[in-house]
Amino acid sequence: MHNDPTAAPIEQPENTGDTPRVIKTDEGAKDGLAKCARCGATEISLNLATGNLRCGFCRAEFSAQNAIEAFNLDADIGKLVGLVLGSGSSDIVPSTSEVLTFKCSACGAEVVIDTTSSTQARCHWCRNTLSMNQQVPNGAVPDMILPFKMTKEAAVERITQFVKKRQFFAHPKFRAEFNADNVMGVYLPYMVVDINAHARLSGQGEHETRSYTVKVGDDDQQRYDADVYDVAREFDIHVNDLTVESSSERLDQNTSQNSNNIINTIMPFDVENSVRYDANYLKGFTSERRDSNLEQLSPIARVQAEDVTRHRVNETLTFYDRGVRWTQEDIVVRGERWVSAYLPVWLYSYQEVKSNGKTFLHYVAVNARTGETMGSVPLHQSRLLLVAGAVQVVGTVIGIVLTVLGI
Repeated sequence: MHNDPTAAPIEQPENTGDTPRVIKTDEGAKDGLAKCARCGATEISLNLATGNLRCGFCRAEFSAQNAIEAFNLDADIGKLVGLVLGSGSSDIVPSTSEVLTFKCSACGAEVVIDTTSSTQARCHWCRNTLSMNQQVPNGAVPDMILPFKMTKEAAVERITQFVKKRQFFAHPKFRAEFNADNVMGVYLPYMVVDINAHARLSGQGEHETRSYTVKVGDDDQQRYDADVYDVAREFDIHVNDLTVESSSERLDQNTSQNSNNIINTIMPFDVENSVRYDANYLKGFTSERRDSNLEQLSPIARVQAEDVTRHRVNETLTFYDRGVRWTQEDIVVRGERWVSAYLPVWLYSYQEVKSNGKTFLHYVAVNARTGETMGSVPLHQSRLLLVAGAVQVVGTVIGIVLTVLGI
C-alpha cells in the first residue's frame, strides 16, 4: 500500500448557515393590460427573429431585462451561503386556486385565466389581452423565462428528419399517422440551481506496473501487476446553472410508460440569456405549471451535484490507470440558490397503444434555443426481430467459413 503521490490536501472550510433569503423577482410587475408604450395596443408577442417582444400594430420592439443581471444571479458562487430563493421558487400553497379572475381595466369585464396552461386571456368584450405577471403561490409564474429562438418550421424539419432516419424500424401505424405539423411549442418548468459546496473523497486507486501473458491450458490469458494507493481528494466545487425539472409529470420517468427521459437529452439551455418573466413571451405557445417544491427537488439536485463532483475530479486521477474506487464521499453544501424558469421546447408526442392494451407515450423533442433533437418512435417488433435474426445467421455463417479455412 502506498501514499497518494499526487494529492494536494486542502484545509476543510467551515460550513456556515444562514436563514433563507428571498429575491423578490416580480417586484414592479403588474397584472392586467400590458400595453405597447408607443401605441397602447395589447397585441404583443415574441419576434423569433430578434428575440424581442413586438407590438402587433405599430411593430415597435422591446425586451424584458436580462434576469441574470436583474437578480444578480451571476454573483460569485463561492460566496454563496445558506439558501437563496427567487420568490417564484417558493413552496406552492395547495389551497391556491389555479383559476383566477381579473377585471379588465379597458372595459370593466371580468376575465378568467386558467393558470394550469397559460397566464394570459383575451377579454370577451373588448378583445384586449390581459396578462398575469405577479406571482401567486401556485407555481404558475416563474422568476424568469428563456424565450423561443427556433421557428416552428425549423423544428418541424428537424423532427421530420429524425423520424425519417428511423422509418425502417418504425411501426407501420406510426408511419401512417405521423404528422409533424402537430408539433407544439411548450415552455417547460425548471429550477435553475447554483451550489457552493466542499467535497472530500477517499478510496483506493491502482497504477499498473507490468502487463504479461500466461498460458492456462490451451489458452493465453492477460495478467497485470499493479500498485495500490490510498487516494484522497478535497476541494471546493461550484456548480453553476444546474437545471432540474419541476413538473411532476416530467419527473415521472417510468420508461415502461413514457419517454420523458428524452427531454433531458436535449440540454443544456443557455439560461444566462433568460429575461425577467413577462406573460407576453408565452403568446402563441403553451406552458406547464411548476407543481414540485424544493423538498422534492433538492435530492435530485444533490445527486446531480455529486455526479458533477466525480466528473470534475477525474482529471486529477490519470496516474491511476487501473481506476479508483471511492469508499467514502462527503459533499457539504455551504450555500445554494434556486430560481424557477420556463425553458422552451418544441415537442411532438405520440400515444402508442400496444397489442396487450397498454399504452406508451413517445416524444420527439427539440431544444428551441440550440436545435438539439432527440426522440423515441414505436418500433415494428417483427421487422426488428427479422433483421436481428438475419444478422445472427450471417455472423454464424461467417464464423463457420473462417473455422473451415482455419483463419
